[in-house]
Amino acid sequence: MRINRFEEIEAWKAARSLVNLVYEAIRQNAGFRRDYRLVNQIQGAAVSAMSNIAEGFARQSNKEFIHFLFIAKSSAAEVQSQLYVALDQDYLTETAFKKVYEQAERVSKLTSGFIKYLKTTLNTQQTQQTQ
Repeated sequence: MRINRFEEIEAWKAARSLVNLVYEAIRQNAGFRRDYRLVNQIQGAAVSAMSNIAEGFARQSNKEFIHFLFIAKSSAAEVQSQLYVALDQDYLTETAFKKVYEQAERVSKLTSGFIKYLKTTLNTQQTQQTQ
């Protein structure tokens, strides 16, 4: 299956959902909204996951795409870490924490799967070129 647009990538769709969940969680708590540094940090990490998937796709090179997917995966982990700060400051309920955390985990797993697929494709292409 050929992907023609980054919007077709499942990891990007999951990252978009993560962004929406992060923004929703922030809107739900006035204290969270006022913690500007944390808000900027967690929003930035969520948006970074989504953006790096799109940017990597635009590079049209599997090697570069893989690099950007690793950045997206790292950004998802950053969201997860910052969620603990929000939980510890009582900005999130356990339920809200779990919902956003699990979405970040989904982004990470989809991104990892895509990295493995692209590495396999890259290795196959390199093998064919040397023959």
